[in-house]
Amino acid sequence: MRNRSVRQNVIAKSPKKTGRIIALTGARQTGKTTLACKAFDDFEYISIEDPVMRQGFANLNARQWKDLYPKAILDEIQKEPSLIESIKSVYDQWPDPRYIILGSSQLLLLQKIKESLAGRVSIFEIYPLTLPELSTKSWDDAVQTSAFISLLKEGKTNFLPSFLMHPGISKIMSAWDHFKKFGGYPALVDESLDDEDRYSWLDNYVRTYLERDVRELANYRDLEPFIKIQKLFANSTASLFNASQIGKRIGLTSKTAQRYLHYFEISYQLFSLPAWSGNPNKRLSKMPKIHFMDHGVLQAVMQKRGGMSGNEFESALVTEMYKQIKNQNVRAQMFHLRTHDGKEVDLLIEMEDGFYAFEIKQSDKVNETDGRHLRNLQTLLTKPLKQSFILSADPQTQYFQDGKIIAIHFAMFLG
Repeated sequence: MRNRSVRQNVIAKSPKKTGRIIALTGARQTGKTTLACKAFDDFEYISIEDPVMRQGFANLNARQWKDLYPKAILDEIQKEPSLIESIKSVYDQWPDPRYIILGSSQLLLLQKIKESLAGRVSIFEIYPLTLPELSTKSWDDAVQTSAFISLLKEGKTNFLPSFLMHPGISKIMSAWDHFKKFGGYPALVDESLDDEDRYSWLDNYVRTYLERDVRELANYRDLEPFIKIQKLFANSTASLFNASQIGKRIGLTSKTAQRYLHYFEISYQLFSLPAWSGNPNKRLSKMPKIHFMDHGVLQAVMQKRGGMSGNEFESALVTEMYKQIKNQNVRAQMFHLRTHDGKEVDLLIEMEDGFYAFEIKQSDKVNETDGRHLRNLQTLLTKPLKQSFILSADPQTQYFQDGKIIAIHFAMFLG
């Protein structure tokens, strides 16, 4: 078991009027059911997977739901969308019942929620484990707040001179060693599994995603185009998404390639990082970058084991920051930035009062030239540049450009 940082946010929301219906959504096997049952152990657990039981629940009227199941967890509710109407009716007629609804398909679940439960539901997205979560050993083990989140929430920029001095280095690096081999899916931290079991689980997960989610989302019988484009997306992680070029490589139209990207996004397999183009006076690229959401799944798609390319390392760190921002409900927007003359910033985080910029290097030794794209960045931006960072595997913390650029070990920053 590993603790989840989003757990306290969900528990805190439940007693409120706006928490009477809570939806947990995310990719399959991200721990939604375990989290819900652990956080709400006094709620009745109801699985909608069983087609026989499903019909019985569908036949209950609102009063029966209120009397029989005033507090319930409804798992895979998108299998029977009519239940959402029943929950809505209970919500509108009685003030006390409370429900947790779970679903693996963002499209099918959220589409129905937006139609029926608008203004009545609080939605939490559940992602694979972050590095601080992987560092925990049980539900009672507190999830540490990373230096990254402290920076965004409190503006703290005081770092140890070296990661080697960090008291938690062993725990953090153990979490990273697991992540770079297997990713962040909770099932894979089970200590009874050996490495072969974990690799087999990932292979089966990829097949299950294609066979269940793609058919469910896209209603396609022929999975061959999806297999091809899934591998192409994996090979293109941390790269610009050009729908025309992608389509040509596998014989699809640009519109179809764009639609396939959408399917992978709404099933939480990857996300597209938009290009920042907020300055109309500068020539900036508008193409998004694609990032595979989980490194373990990416490896299974590519049928490789161990090691990371530079692009894979960049995606691992960008998605880690994405997950932590989402888990902590930080008000921030994420972009990449690329000028037409080749200046590129891997990650730009926009806060209300300014930007944080990040260059990501896999190298274990960095110098000032590694931050060349961060120099004079302020001239492109429309808000103050609060701080720039180089994230790398170099254990030494360094300050360049009179402290405007901080080079720091990625695991000390994110773990």
